[in-house]
Amino acid sequence: MIRSLARGTLVALSLLAGLAHAQTYPSGPIHLIVPYPPGGGADGIARNISDELAKTLKVPVVVDNRPGASSTIGINAVAKARPDGYTIGLVNMAFTANPGLIKDMPYDTLNDLAPVGMVAKIPLVVAVHPSVKADTLQEYLDLSKQSKEGLFYGSAGNGTSNHLIAERLKKLTGANLIHVPYRGGAPSVVGLAGNEVSMVMVSPSSALSFFQSGRLKPIAIGVDQKVANLESVPPISDTVPNFEAIDFYGIVAPKGTPPEVIKTLNEALVKTVGSETVQKNLTAQGNIPFTSTPEYFADFLKHEVKTWGELIEQVGITAG
Repeated sequence: MIRSLARGTLVALSLLAGLAHAQTYPSGPIHLIVPYPPGGGADGIARNISDELAKTLKVPVVVDNRPGASSTIGINAVAKARPDGYTIGLVNMAFTANPGLIKDMPYDTLNDLAPVGMVAKIPLVVAVHPSVKADTLQEYLDLSKQSKEGLFYGSAGNGTSNHLIAERLKKLTGANLIHVPYRGGAPSVVGLAGNEVSMVMVSPSSALSFFQSGRLKPIAIGVDQKVANLESVPPISDTVPNFEAIDFYGIVAPKGTPPEVIKTLNEALVKTVGSETVQKNLTAQGNIPFTSTPEYFADFLKHEVKTWGELIEQVGITAG
């Protein structure tokens, strides 16, 4: 009887402590871990939202870059952090592809992290070198099929979003495309501009200046909606029905973070992404602001892990 009472008291005290934590949260700086180096697209997204998120939560939000190992170093730091809401992480498509690419993952993607909410979708643009005799995606696909050797396309590296999405496009259309991995997104764009490859699927922000100068030619975009500075580019779905080519960004926290804290973070994130400043900054770079509930994000992540895992197995893609 005494033991039962003691256990009940401990449970009650634990619940009260969690409630007190939620009521006072946040009371100090929040660290937003970005699993990529400074200066890239992920870093830009993080810094776009961190200032406004800090204003909403009324505490500093510190961007902490932890690059390496296809984002697993930074996200592992989030997974192993204390689940109190003071360490969160930015994830993208690599987060959902890694389980299919990496045998010995340092964390369980779907079980060791708690989804907070989405931030943005990033449409990929099918960009070709101006010398390529194709002004539409259909013409490019036909050109590849007419080539005995095939056409070379570049990516940011094995297993990256533009590699996986291009392989899905190749599988669905029967295009004769040969993959050339580069060491990052910027080198792949430079390689395309230098006519080393015929095509790269790029984010609008990474190639906009190349489009405007005529050094690259955009022939299709991965969403069925208008994107800033690329309004005249037709969607891939005009050629391949229901095909989307998007990366995404979202926020996760360590598993075990109290539901009340997740709710506070999610509400702050929705308000932040909905602010005029963040909306303007994201759309100017060709990104699509997009928020969600934690539940929606959890279902989205499960679907993405399954989708890319199946493709990786079918095509035989390995991390590089």
